[in-house]
Amino acid sequence: MTTNPETDQRRTRPKGVETAFLLLLAAIAVDALVWTLDTFVISPSGLDEMRTEMGESQAIQQAAMSAGFLILASGLFLFFAFQMRQGRNWARNTLAAVAAVVAFFLINSMSMNEFDKASTADVIYDVFISVSPVFLVAGAVLLMFLPTANTYFSGTKRTDQQAA
Repeated sequence: MTTNPETDQRRTRPKGVETAFLLLLAAIAVDALVWTLDTFVISPSGLDEMRTEMGESQAIQQAAMSAGFLILASGLFLFFAFQMRQGRNWARNTLAAVAAVVAFFLINSMSMNEFDKASTADVIYDVFISVSPVFLVAGAVLLMFLPTANTYFSGTKRTDQQAA
């Protein structure tokens, strides 16, 4: 029985890719946790603020739409994470592009309104909450583009092309 080095390379996932996958899962979990805390728990909660602005029924409708979007975006992100883990280069590139766009919007948002908070604790909380999922994703992107990961993704590309 002979072994094909390209197939073996595909089967042996580098630790960096596996760690990147776990960081992406953690980012999804932290993002969902932050949304839940901000919407329902931490005073003044987002739901309380929406009730004040738009009334009970519209606030609940808005929270439901927000939850639906979070579920949809998290599911799509999870799909790309699993595809990246399987060695799909297009998923790795998509995740990197999305991470760059999210980081840009985060920096833009922080520069516009993050430092007009009432107290230092508010600033620290908002920065930590806003930045922690982005740092997790940034760490994952970094790991996805290490030399060992590049070998893994290029080996998968050749195997996928041979199968077609």
